[in-house]
Amino acid sequence: MKKWIMILVGLGLSGIAGAQVRITGKVKDVKGHILPGASIVVKGSYDGGVADSAGHFSFKTFEKGEQVLVASLLGYKSAEEKITIGTTPIEISFALKEEISELKAVTVTAGSFEAGDRKKAATVLSSLDVYTTGGANADITAVVKTLPGAQQVGEQEGLFVRGGAGYEAKQFIDGTLVNNPFQASVPDIASRGRFAPNLFKGTIFSTGGYSALYGQALSSALIMESIDIPDRSEATASISTVFLGAGMQKVAKDKQSSFGMNYGYTNLIPYFAVVKQKPDYFRIPQLHSADANFRIKTKTGGMIKYYTTFGAIDAGLRRPNINDPSLKNAFGLQNTNWYNNLSWRENLGNGWKMNLGFSFSTDHSNISQQIQNQQNVPVTTGTPWIDTSNFNLITRGDLTQLKAVWDKRISGISVIRFGGEYMYFYNKNLYNGYRSVLPDHLKSLFAEADLYITNELAAKVGGRFEHSSVIDKADFAPRVSLAYKTGKNAQMSIAYGVFYQKPENTYLYITRNFNYTKATHYIINYIKTTALQTFRVEAYYKKYDDLLKTFPAYDNSGAGDAKGVELFWRDKKTFKGLDYWLSYSYLDTKRNYLNFPRELQPSFAANHTASVVVKRFVSSINTGFNVTYSFATGRPYYNLMQNGNQYVIADQGKTVNYNSLGFSMNYLTSMGKAFGVFVVSVTNVLDNKQVFGYNYSYDGSRKEAITLPAPQFFFVGLFLSWGVDRRQDAINNNL
Repeated sequence: MKKWIMILVGLGLSGIAGAQVRITGKVKDVKGHILPGASIVVKGSYDGGVADSAGHFSFKTFEKGEQVLVASLLGYKSAEEKITIGTTPIEISFALKEEISELKAVTVTAGSFEAGDRKKAATVLSSLDVYTTGGANADITAVVKTLPGAQQVGEQEGLFVRGGAGYEAKQFIDGTLVNNPFQASVPDIASRGRFAPNLFKGTIFSTGGYSALYGQALSSALIMESIDIPDRSEATASISTVFLGAGMQKVAKDKQSSFGMNYGYTNLIPYFAVVKQKPDYFRIPQLHSADANFRIKTKTGGMIKYYTTFGAIDAGLRRPNINDPSLKNAFGLQNTNWYNNLSWRENLGNGWKMNLGFSFSTDHSNISQQIQNQQNVPVTTGTPWIDTSNFNLITRGDLTQLKAVWDKRISGISVIRFGGEYMYFYNKNLYNGYRSVLPDHLKSLFAEADLYITNELAAKVGGRFEHSSVIDKADFAPRVSLAYKTGKNAQMSIAYGVFYQKPENTYLYITRNFNYTKATHYIINYIKTTALQTFRVEAYYKKYDDLLKTFPAYDNSGAGDAKGVELFWRDKKTFKGLDYWLSYSYLDTKRNYLNFPRELQPSFAANHTASVVVKRFVSSINTGFNVTYSFATGRPYYNLMQNGNQYVIADQGKTVNYNSLGFSMNYLTSMGKAFGVFVVSVTNVLDNKQVFGYNYSYDGSRKEAITLPAPQFFFVGLFLSWGVDRRQDAINNNL
């Protein structure tokens, strides 16, 4: 009996096997590349197989009649084929199309360097790099100056990028323009930025070709995005050779909101008592700074953020009068600045997003200069070109801004965004009793699309329309960028864009009969990046039109150009435990603007600029060592004097080459429940002579070099935090 049962089961299985149909085939991508591991199934059944290393698949199915065969593989769009299953074997092949994803898609990098925690092709620095760059003293601008494109200008604040003046580079926080991003300064001494690096989770340094969302910047945009809700609550305190500070950040238990505040007081009296300064400070600089923030998540995953900061500075210094060394110029400055930024980021559903921004800032300065004798008593000489140096100037500069941007995902990860902004500038001066007011309503509309054609090819296309009421002129600025992935971790980008900027207020107070100044950018770059190494090379050409002339008439008859090549290399791999980057810029630029008699190389532009930044963290002693060396060839200087109906070059030359070695050391420790970081920093370690230009007397018979108030700056500080151990971040950043 048992024998017969086995025979019947065997016959049954044989019959079932005979009813199955074999399906075979091959899976490739649309370019013909084999795709091993692809899954192929009969839709709605359990029958299927997996492609082998040669892309072949083979399986049998019990299904009959009209069916759908589905091929799928992670990273590719699934493909379906209708088949009719009868009794004969079926052979079928699939060509899968790669899905476009944010992780794999190429990124437009032409003209942009990014510092942040997001891993993107343009990201070359982490947020912590801003703190640990030798000699930068945690100043965002100082770190940006170690990147290609930026000049080493020490006599005035600002970013001087690719032949552009400092006022041609603008800074933006959460999408809105910052009117006064630097501390108020005195003549021939650069000031540092107002904002602390830890406020931002990402910073983009665009040396050209930037997004249509940003305008009124002829040369460069520094785009900063503030942090969202922190991970944990913390309290901080700091003490150093120049300032005291304290702050707190409170995060709600459900991590849906946070608030915080900080206060800092800077007093340079003790420091100047030890480190002698060249100017005679009759009011040694004192600064108060305070900021506060509030952040809350919305129910739909959005975020509302508010940030405010207040700063006040008081300083006064005397220098010899260049026309008469027996006299002095006594310069005084009192300044207050209040900045507010409110932003709302929201997911609207169905692929829509919204970003709203509001900012308001007001800046007040009381500036005076007196001619004094050797006893520091104000005097009048009767010599016009000396007595005109006596002045009192009270300024007020307000900026109110509204900005709205809408995003719509149109296909895959492609996005179209559009919106508008309104800026109201209000400036008022009182100069020696003469009052002048300069209001301006600047309105803008913009649209831009990020188009991902494949993972290898992407484009950014946009345009921006602006109208300024103060000059009553409108412009339209088209911008196009393309990026193509040339290989694993490598890509090329090109960018073209037109950029406009209204004239500076200094000239608008004299006449409003101006047009916009204009720059046209052409950029091509190649970048290859891995987790530990980045190589980047970029070439550009920039054409300036309608630059301001102040002689023989105030108009837009100026012009110029800039071209160059830049290199960047960052390496965390070759030398164990060592992180370094190299940057080099070649710049060839000339412009005919202001009172230049012809096209000249501007005094803020050096032909060759290079930086080497090296970081080494020694875990056994919990200490990081950071060294930065910067070099620039000499910059031109001119003494332009009026001779009849023209300006002539009465004297010219080039400054000595710029050399600067900066060093900082960070020792990580704990003190009770507090996590601590000792910081020691020195600028210009080798005491190199740094000359940034020359000032001339009225008749040109005397000239004096513009140098630093002291050749070096020394900093020793202790930073404590309770709640968040930032020491591990410092260690990881150097590994």
